[in-house]
Amino acid sequence: MRAIMLSEPGGPDNLTWTEVADPSAGPGEVVVEVAASAVNRADILQRQGNYPPPPGASEIIGLECSGTIAEVGDGVEGWQVGDQVCALLAGGGYAERVAVPAGQLLPVPGEVELVTAAALPEVACTVWSNVVMTARLTEGETLLVHGGAGGIGTHAIQVGKALGATVVVTVGSDDRAERCRQLGADIAINYREQDFVEVVKAETGGADVILDNMGAAYLGRNVDALATGGRLVVIGMQGGTKGELHLGKLIAKRASVTATTLRARPLDEKAAIVAQVREHLWPLVAQGTVQPVIHQVFPLSRAGDAHRALDEGGVFGKILLTAR
Repeated sequence: MRAIMLSEPGGPDNLTWTEVADPSAGPGEVVVEVAASAVNRADILQRQGNYPPPPGASEIIGLECSGTIAEVGDGVEGWQVGDQVCALLAGGGYAERVAVPAGQLLPVPGEVELVTAAALPEVACTVWSNVVMTARLTEGETLLVHGGAGGIGTHAIQVGKALGATVVVTVGSDDRAERCRQLGADIAINYREQDFVEVVKAETGGADVILDNMGAAYLGRNVDALATGGRLVVIGMQGGTKGELHLGKLIAKRASVTATTLRARPLDEKAAIVAQVREHLWPLVAQGTVQPVIHQVFPLSRAGDAHRALDEGGVFGKILLTAR
């Protein structure tokens, strides 16, 4: 089969389309004939040499895919050759075939097209595990999402609204703010022009849940923006890795800070998240309440161009890579 391989850490030109060995389905796994994968921020970090795959995972980049089951390994139940699926991966998505633990498979929901379904697994599992399973967002609460125009952000807007929350996002331009409002955000803050802490406190009294991809740069201000009993969940470090935490403010608000990652979790934890997504979120996708947001589609052989597009900014939603 063919796959995108990284010759050495660096720029998009280091991604090459080449022949590699076919994967096989081990016990508890299936092999998926890939229809499409998607580009995530973690892929950029891996390309740069800053986010190596966990032990035992494929060296091939790619954290999600959609496609058709081509092989079923021993001990797999509930799936068969020919099933159309999408999948959460620890790696291997930028290829024509990938081996997937059966617990990380999801059916293609509702009327979503097979290629489009590749935009769902990573954002769905990230948002649901953090916003709902970890932070326990409930109806009537306020959810603040940083990076509202990205793949995770556009998905979190829709999930938050479906759960009955007031959704606030931060974005880098007025145009992106308007697009987020059209997607369902109640308040969209251009962080280049407004202080999100002031706006959140003035408009909502404080955020009950904050989904943060910035890390250190926003740590203190996120604590300021929390409501009493608020929950800050940090899922990214685009703004640095070390920050100062004012414990006095945190204690006074009886608030919490949690930092999580998805890729390196044990298989049983990933399977539990996927099961929750399938039970609770997939019906919302099937009925169109939550929809994949696609910015652009590239052939997998042009993964380097797709990475350049994400590097350059201006992407709204997800970039997909079609394998065929």
